[in-house]
Amino acid sequence: MDWIETAIYTTTQGIEAVTGRLLGLGIDGFVIRDAQDFEDFLEDKDGNWDYIDDDLMGLKDCETTVTVYIPNDANAPELVSAIRAELNALKQSDEQSEFGRLECELKNIREEDWANNWKQYFKPLCVGEKLLIKPSWESVSENETRRILEIDPAASFGTGQHNTTQLCLELLEQNISQGDSLLDLGCGSGILSIAAILLGAQKATAVDIDENSVKIAAENAQKNNIPSGSYTALAGNIITDKALAEKIGTGFDVVCANIVADVLIAMSGLFAGFLKKGGKLVVSGIIEPRRDEVLEKIQSSGFELVQTRQKDDWVAASFVYR
Repeated sequence: MDWIETAIYTTTQGIEAVTGRLLGLGIDGFVIRDAQDFEDFLEDKDGNWDYIDDDLMGLKDCETTVTVYIPNDANAPELVSAIRAELNALKQSDEQSEFGRLECELKNIREEDWANNWKQYFKPLCVGEKLLIKPSWESVSENETRRILEIDPAASFGTGQHNTTQLCLELLEQNISQGDSLLDLGCGSGILSIAAILLGAQKATAVDIDENSVKIAAENAQKNNIPSGSYTALAGNIITDKALAEKIGTGFDVVCANIVADVLIAMSGLFAGFLKKGGKLVVSGIIEPRRDEVLEKIQSSGFELVQTRQKDDWVAASFVYR
């Protein structure tokens, strides 16, 4: 299998924060290079050494880097986009600028080459009973009866390839009724909110902490012929921005959030404020070892668990707000 070497640039102080975010995405293997290790070595007064090998000398002036290796397969674009989204979110919360530049670089392949190589993995994909997701360069039969959602790989998470997205779409299909209003928190590419309208929702509001994701989501809605009056895309962090939460409003029929466990927990006390009584909540992006922790936290915020779904190590769930 081919692997994509993905380097994340941070600082000594940022290592724990970065690796924590990666663990939330199900990535548990890291290679860490940190100049502080060289300083710690020199300060080891009890060390008995005659020379410093090249690997250790290479740390002397290096920029702190957390490197992960990602299989170069159909899930790779989603995972790289998810890593970048997590780094953007971390950068937003780094008020003291302690964590460095928090940038992600593909080390063993040119991004433009990889972007073209992605195309071999993206074929029309049926999800649930009603949706067909396709990239723009693929065609489908004129007799196709599924609702077609066209979306291309971009710099935002959400093409339908990743298990978390598929699980969320399957649960949305079961929970969207004709004429519903939907709020998509952490919208990425906008795939969930666009799908909701294709499934019968009348209006959707898409929110993401990353301004680029919001721009892409709005563009994808337009590409899928979603009326401009039916789709609103907003940038900001609902956890810290009360003005944004007020602007979003309340009384939604459905709220969905395909994010990581820590953010779902942080948002758990806010979901109810956006929903009407009897409204539905769909969450995904939960790595299996944190399943119970996340579900119990949401249930303690006034929600009744209705259903869980799992694919490989990923879990999604639907709730009703009582």
